[in-house]
Amino acid sequence: MAKCAFLGLGVMGYPMAGHLVAQGHEVTVYNRTTAKAEARAKEHGGKWASTPREAAMGADFVMACVGNDDDLRSVVLGDQGALAGMSDGAIFVDHTTVSAAVTRELYAEAKAADVSFVDAPVSGGQAGAENGVLSIMCGGDQAAYDAAEPIMQAYGRTVKRLGESGAGQLTKMVNQICIAGLVQGLSEGLHFAEKAGLDIREVVDVIQGGAAGSWQMVNRHETMADDHFEHGFAVDWMRKDLGICLNTANENGASLPVTALVDQFYKDVQKLGGGRWDTSSLIKRLRALV
Repeated sequence: MAKCAFLGLGVMGYPMAGHLVAQGHEVTVYNRTTAKAEARAKEHGGKWASTPREAAMGADFVMACVGNDDDLRSVVLGDQGALAGMSDGAIFVDHTTVSAAVTRELYAEAKAADVSFVDAPVSGGQAGAENGVLSIMCGGDQAAYDAAEPIMQAYGRTVKRLGESGAGQLTKMVNQICIAGLVQGLSEGLHFAEKAGLDIREVVDVIQGGAAGSWQMVNRHETMADDHFEHGFAVDWMRKDLGICLNTANENGASLPVTALVDQFYKDVQKLGGGRWDTSSLIKRLRALV
C-alpha cells in the first residue's frame, strides 16, 4: 500500500480519493475549500492538509484533479505548491484536463525537482468516478507510469500510457472532439424524432443496438427526452475542453470544423442559462429554436 495525497475534491476527485482509501492506501486530501477536505477526512478516513505542500510531504504519489491550467499551476508550483513538499523520486499524477503545454511545463519543473510527472486525464464522468470505472489516458516517462498504474487502478477500469509527456492530454482532446460531434448528432436525431411524432424511447430501443448506437444514446436519451439536464459533465467544462482542442488544432494544423461549430452551439446553451447543464443539453438549444 502507498502513501498518497489527493488535491481537489470536486465531483470527480472526491470519489476518486475515496477509492484510494478503500484500497487501503494512506491518503491525505487537500481542497481549496478547507472545510470540504476536513469533512471528507472525518467521514471517510485519512487525513487532510491546509496546503498542497503539506498534503504532499512524505507521499509516494500525489494525485490532482482540479479545474484548469491556472488551477493546476497553483497546486503544483510556489512555496505552498506540491512540488515544494514532495520527496525525491515521488510521482505527481495529474487527472485534470488541461493543455498539453502546461503539462510539459510542469513535467520539466518536476524533473528539475527530482520528481516524476504523469499526465493522466480521465473520461467517464461523475458516475465513472463514483463506480471506479474511469478510462485514464496517460503520458510521461515509462517508469513513472509503471509505478503509478497500480494505484490508478483503484478508480480506473482502463489505464493506458499513450506516449511521452502530453500524450495523455492530447488523447483526452481526441475524446472530447469525438463526443462533441456525437452529442450534436444524437441531439439532432432525437429532435427530428420528436418533430416527426415518434416516441424517443421506442426509437432508441430499436436503433441503439445498430450502427447509430453509442454510450451517449444509451445513457442520455431518457433524460434528453424528459428535458432534464441537472447531472453529468457540465457545459462550462466542455467549452473549456473544446477551447483547448481548438487552440491545439491551430498549433498542429488539424482541421476541426464540426468541433468549432459545436463549441458555438454550447455557447448558445450557456446563453440559455445552461452552463451547469449536462452536455446532452444541446437538444434543448434545438427545442429553443422552434
